[in-house]
Order: sequence, then structure tokens, then C-alpha cells
Amino acid sequence: MSGPGDGERPRVRYVKRDHVAYVTLDRPEKLNAMDLRTHEELGSVWDDAEADDDVRVVVLTGAGERSFCVGQDLHERAELNRNGAGPTTFGSRGQPGWPRLTERFGFSKPIVARVNGWALGGGFELVLACDIVVAAEHAVFALPEVGLGLVPGAGGAFRLARQLPLKHAMGYLLTGRRLTAATALRLGLVNEVVPGDRLDACVAEWTADLVRAAPLAVRAIKEATLRSLDMPLEEAFGTRFEWEQRRMHSEDAREGPRAFNERREPRWRGR
Repeated sequence: MSGPGDGERPRVRYVKRDHVAYVTLDRPEKLNAMDLRTHEELGSVWDDAEADDDVRVVVLTGAGERSFCVGQDLHERAELNRNGAGPTTFGSRGQPGWPRLTERFGFSKPIVARVNGWALGGGFELVLACDIVVAAEHAVFALPEVGLGLVPGAGGAFRLARQLPLKHAMGYLLTGRRLTAATALRLGLVNEVVPGDRLDACVAEWTADLVRAAPLAVRAIKEATLRSLDMPLEEAFGTRFEWEQRRMHSEDAREGPRAFNERREPRWRGR
């Protein structure tokens, strides 16, 4: 539900620069809670970022220093319930912004989460759907749905149990307990934790490395890694992955060895 001053202001800022798309949830006065309009705007953003071959990396963050995203806008949810809206459950099919990032299983570009505060509920689920996570020291993660009579329907129940040992995952899922940034780092949920004033510099280091990498190779590796997680090794080796087929027959596959042999930086075409 929109609050005073919320009006028609866009919920998401989307800027593309030097092969990087910066996606910022922009409701700092609501701790970047996601209402239906936010999801609708994000759906268009993900469509554009995937389709634009000039975009090689996406950075996802929240506006302000207090919150990455605190998940679903519960004020709006309560209003929807009062007006007779149907119940929510796992997944978002048929809702604004579908498929949302948490269900875009084929999104081929690497996504870096820049976590600058609270990452709760659906916000934590967004983090879990990203490929690389950089967090400020004051970041806090949790899936508090169990205390609200809800379930982590944007994949938290599924992804946390795949990214943590099961007992750790169940402990956090069934109690809603919070993880500090240091604990998330120790458990392997984030790649780096840095002081708040180093957050942008650390994200820039990751994006620079990703932009330097061959874009088709990055997409092929992401697809093959994520699609093969539950495959037996023999099946994984025998699978024809779409982006690997594109990479192996691309000019970039020849450009890399050629540039190495000529002792120069490669000139990636990415298509």
C-alpha cells in the first residue's frame, strides 16, 4: 500500500553503464519493501537486462543505508486480504511481475547482490537468487515468515536448504532467527563482508572482473552450473546446454586463445 508521498514515484531505479546494469529498489522510506507495483517494474527490468547484449552483469541493491529489502509490503498485503484477495503460496504465477527474479531460472547474466542493511523475507530470497553477494558489516538476513503465519514463498525454503547444510537451514527457516553478515559469511551465503564505506568499491571489483570475462563463457558456466546441481555427473557431461552451444561455436571461443597468443587484451563480441 502506498504511503504519503509514495504516489506515482517509480519503485525501481534502473541504470546501465559500462556493461553493468544497476537495479535499485527505491522505497527507502519503506525499507525497500516490495509492493505489487515494485514487482511489475522489476519484471520489465529483468526482461530488458536479459535481452540487452551490452549488459554483461547486473547489480541489485536497495536505496539508503538501512535496508536492502525487507520483503513483501505487509501493509499492502493486509489491505489486499481485507478486500478479499486470494491467499499466497509458493511462487508468483499470475501475479504482477511474473516470472519474478526468484523464478527466472534461465536468467543468464550474473547478478551481484549489494546488501546494505536488512535483507528480510523476500529481500533475503532475492539475495539467495543472486550469484555473488557482497554485504556491508551491518547487513542482517532472515526469513521471518513463520512468525507471521506465512511461508517463504519466493523460494527461501527451497534455496536455503540447497545453500546451507540442512540442519542450519531448518533452524533458520523454522524459527525466523536472524543471521548477521559475519555468520552469513561463515556459512557461505555471502562472498565478502566489508565496512559500509567499502561496499561500493568491493562491488566494483567484482563487476570489473565479470566484465573482463568472456560474456558467453560466463553465461555458459552459469547455466551449466545451476542446471546440473541435481544431475549425476555422467548426465551433466552429456547434457547440451544452450549457452555452451552458443559459446563453443562463437567467435569469442577463438578470440580468447588468439588474444593470449598475440599478448593483448581480448575483444569480446558477446554474441
